Amino acid sequence: MKTILILIALSLSLFAKTQTIVFGAGCFWGVEKHFENLEGVTSAKSGYAGGNYANPTYKTVLKYRNDNTSVINHTEVVEVVYDDSKISTQTLIKSFWELHNPTQGDRQGNDKGNNYRSALYYTNEKQKNLALSSKDVYQKLLSKAGFGTISTEIKPLKKFYSAEEYHQNYLEKNPLGYCPNHATHVKFGNEKIITDTISPLGGKEIVVIDSEHCRFCEKFKSKVTDHYKGSIPLRTAHQEVLKGFKLKTKIQGTPTIIFIKDGKEVEAYTGYMDEKTFYKAVGAFKLGVDSEGYDVAFKKRTDGRFCKQYDAFKNTGDGVFVDKVSGDILFDTRDRFNSGTGWLSFFKAVEGSTVEKADNAYGMRRIEILAKKSGAHLGHVFNDAPGGKQRFCINATVLEFVPRAKLKKTYPN
Repeated sequence: MKTILILIALSLSLFAKTQTIVFGAGCFWGVEKHFENLEGVTSAKSGYAGGNYANPTYKTVLKYRNDNTSVINHTEVVEVVYDDSKISTQTLIKSFWELHNPTQGDRQGNDKGNNYRSALYYTNEKQKNLALSSKDVYQKLLSKAGFGTISTEIKPLKKFYSAEEYHQNYLEKNPLGYCPNHATHVKFGNEKIITDTISPLGGKEIVVIDSEHCRFCEKFKSKVTDHYKGSIPLRTAHQEVLKGFKLKTKIQGTPTIIFIKDGKEVEAYTGYMDEKTFYKAVGAFKLGVDSEGYDVAFKKRTDGRFCKQYDAFKNTGDGVFVDKVSGDILFDTRDRFNSGTGWLSFFKAVEGSTVEKADNAYGMRRIEILAKKSGAHLGHVFNDAPGGKQRFCINATVLEFVPRAKLKKTYPN
């Protein structure tokens, strides 16, 4: 039983979403103790970062702490590894600001020298944006309380050097040890910390409103938006970063998928949408519910023979045909032939791009062809092509053409 529990714990740890961020807030002993006690922090390790020389030690950072030469000294820091499904980056950074006095320059309290300077070293853009935005908010709070200007060094982490073993968990080993408190006692309230704002792009676009720790948002991202290749721009953001949009829907849950034209909401859906439901909504937005393309794709209609779109595709040259709704590649001109029927004809579809389904409508026995991702009706497959091959009889109004010369740029993967 014990072995099973250990295996389960190990399995769960593999799926934990961990990030790393490095904080400098004076003597690292107290900083390490502070962060390792926060729920969601998986490890806190004392060390050195921010300097321009290799392999710093406690002796070297003390040696260079008052040096004004070209040597940039490292500062005492703590590497924090955390599970962002249990504690948010914003919570950690707020805790960092409140933990110390970030206005003191090269010291914290009586600890003087550039090795005690306030610092935050980020490892991704979200951490950077949150650090800078929260700094602006905290500066206003500090100024109101009579404190000076924040001097914190905010830079990307180049390298973290672990401190000597006797510094690790120092206050655990030395319960009567030095544990200074340099906090200003200025606390964050309900201030909104906005990292990036997004404005209307113009024309048609899709904006997905998500939130932290929303499992339905994560599911929608992994199942749908991570695989989106449609021609309508799609962006995912928190509600508070939207600027200049005219929305009529009150955001009461996430994810909320908003279809926008020229900055104005056209339609919105709140809650998780599976892939097929999402693409049907995309089809209505892009094609229009009264269009021939929408009728074909989602009402299983058929193009007229030699229709306008069929004629437009006559001289496309070398390339591929993609799903007008999802953007997925469906057919290749190398597999195309002229059947004389008045519908696009291919010997086969791109592998894995379509599904086949029995269609016994209108008293006929046929095999329907559907786009695998969007579920759009494409046409039917028959066994009457030259050489005894199959003929994929496809409606032109549900396709778009991409020249092969542009294929790598449009579909880099």
